[in-house]
Amino acid sequence: MTRTMRAKAGSDAPEPRIRARNKERILNAAVTLFADKSFHGTHVKEIALASGLPKTNVYYYFPTKESIYAAVIERLIAGWDRAFEHIVTEREPRDAIAAYIRAKLEYSRRHAAESRFFANEILRGAQFLERRQRQHIRDVTAQRAHVVEEWIRRGQMAPVDPRHFFIMLWSATQFYADFGALAADVLEKRRLTRKDFDAAAETMTRVILDGCCTPSRRSR
Repeated sequence: MTRTMRAKAGSDAPEPRIRARNKERILNAAVTLFADKSFHGTHVKEIALASGLPKTNVYYYFPTKESIYAAVIERLIAGWDRAFEHIVTEREPRDAIAAYIRAKLEYSRRHAAESRFFANEILRGAQFLERRQRQHIRDVTAQRAHVVEEWIRRGQMAPVDPRHFFIMLWSATQFYADFGALAADVLEKRRLTRKDFDAAAETMTRVILDGCCTPSRRSR
């Protein structure tokens, strides 16, 4: 290929911002369809229609439906990883766990379809969750479990099983996404608002931290 031909081919490629925006549109459309209809029940043409992009554009960014599905899973795992960054030994456990609870609830509020999608994937046997993704989840959880163990060793937390502790936090925070309609019904409203998520964070934080954490050094 000549230099002129390479330059022309390069000019046909979308700009990075356009690429990122289009990929986001595709993934946002796909996750809702996957959550509602499963992988097998969803077609690429439906994803294209929901995203507002031509089907050829969808295939330009994602060569197969499987690659779209995998990208949605990767995006969710990355979001959960960011929330886990609050759990570090340098922080007081009360502050770190409170921040983690709020981060997980905020993720549930902003990405409810993504959370439901992943819950459905697990309920269907996690057939599309790759071995390396499973191992990544185990590894990251183990790293944060070591932080909890260190807090316990220091006498800053009650002796709880770290992994069961995180499972409890996941089930509580993700409930507001996976079963948002039920939560709204119990709260006697049509849909959950940011205020409801803030109230949930306050309640969870108070109950969980008062039950397992010693007062922070600042409050002594």
